[in-house]
Amino acid sequence: MKRLNLLLWLLLAPAIIVAQSRQIDIQSTAVTQHEVTIKGKKVPFSATAGTQPVWDADGDPVATLFYTYYERTDVKNKDRRPLVISFNGGPGSASVWMHLAYTGPRILKIDNEGFPIQPYGVKDNPHSILDVADIVFVNPVNTGYSRVVGDADPKQFFGVNQDIRYLAEWINTFVTRVNRWNSPKYLIGESYGTTRVSGLSLELQNNHWMYLNGVILVSPTGLGIERDGPVNAANRLPYYAAAAWYHKMLPSDLQNKDLLDVLAEAEDYTMNKLLPVMAKGAWATDTEKQEATRMFSRYSGLNEKVIRQHNLDVPTGFFWKELLRDREGYTVGRLDSRYKGLDRMDAGERPDFNSELTSWLHSFTPAINTYFQNYLNYKTDIKYNMFGPVRPWDRSGDQTGENLRRAMAMNPYLHVMTQSGYYDGATTYFNAKYNMWHLDPSGRMKDRMSFKGYRSGHMMYLRAEDLKKANEDIREFIKKSLPPAGTPAKY
Repeated sequence: MKRLNLLLWLLLAPAIIVAQSRQIDIQSTAVTQHEVTIKGKKVPFSATAGTQPVWDADGDPVATLFYTYYERTDVKNKDRRPLVISFNGGPGSASVWMHLAYTGPRILKIDNEGFPIQPYGVKDNPHSILDVADIVFVNPVNTGYSRVVGDADPKQFFGVNQDIRYLAEWINTFVTRVNRWNSPKYLIGESYGTTRVSGLSLELQNNHWMYLNGVILVSPTGLGIERDGPVNAANRLPYYAAAAWYHKMLPSDLQNKDLLDVLAEAEDYTMNKLLPVMAKGAWATDTEKQEATRMFSRYSGLNEKVIRQHNLDVPTGFFWKELLRDREGYTVGRLDSRYKGLDRMDAGERPDFNSELTSWLHSFTPAINTYFQNYLNYKTDIKYNMFGPVRPWDRSGDQTGENLRRAMAMNPYLHVMTQSGYYDGATTYFNAKYNMWHLDPSGRMKDRMSFKGYRSGHMMYLRAEDLKKANEDIREFIKKSLPPAGTPAKY
């Protein structure tokens, strides 16, 4: 019996060892060749899926980041060929979202409004920006296949400024390895990724002497720009108007107008009427409060009673639960309020779940888990983290908006474009505009800033019409921010 047990142990030992040591390679690459038709023209490209280390001050690896690099192969001189470095957000989110649905050469099989369909999978992206720029999609530590190495302390990665520091080092190495120092360089980030790329703009410039041509902010966060109190509360109303218009909850005279006309009214009312009343607080007159409540109801689709109960400060969570509560019994989505959810009960202060996020995970998860293996020939037993463990996240010292302003002030080449969906209730389009208005108080860099809005939500590119428009907006942004050869960077 002892000999039999020993024999079984010897047979099983290799499997046990493999199971115990499952980990991603610190350095690896899988290179494949492809072709995609963009705007009616064939674009040949190589795809490199791989890992590249993060080193500590002693030169030892403390983490490895998984990335996917798409490079057009029929361009000989890369000195004028832009490189776009792409991040998603969270914090803790993989790069899957913009990778497989926005700028990359392949996108999800979804319907024209962004809802999942079966069979799952991917298809060619006829709107990808790969015709005008090469792209690398980067996964920060614990997202995608990226991982901490050995017994390194994860805390060194998980915070606003920690994240910026190690990613800048990683980008420096990557740009050197692929020989792209001469190329015009752009950062694009979505959601928390906008905090990341705003901070990176100055970190790369000041500590790595890498100067950018552009930063693209997709569904931006607050970037450390102050908007507490009445400003924070009042700024929600234009988004409420958008969501209510979409669900046909506004008065008929507003409902019969185009969305953009309604939003122009709601914005004007918010800035010029609502905010002054809310700033007065308890010292606002009864007449002022009654009129503000009436107009808030008019633009939000909510009952005046619940608005009064909240003293005009209606939380977004309550809005998602309340808007359709009495008419349809559905909730509306946080990141994209076009989506509906179904709660256990109609009562409550906020939805049971984020209806839009469950829909997106429905289609993205199968796609990304087959894409690397079937299309890019990258194989691993490591789990692909759509959302990875990065908590607690140190949010102290967030000066990323100011960092971006300083980078722009010091670099006359640097342009910034904001892209936002009108139905995004997490990082609202009006707060994105507010960022732009207050990023540079002097107003002297306004000609290098632009805003683009879309009739969808946080991931506006999931809607087919906006996928085409948003990619075209990036093309135009790149074109505008590429100075003619020989143009000096000076004021």
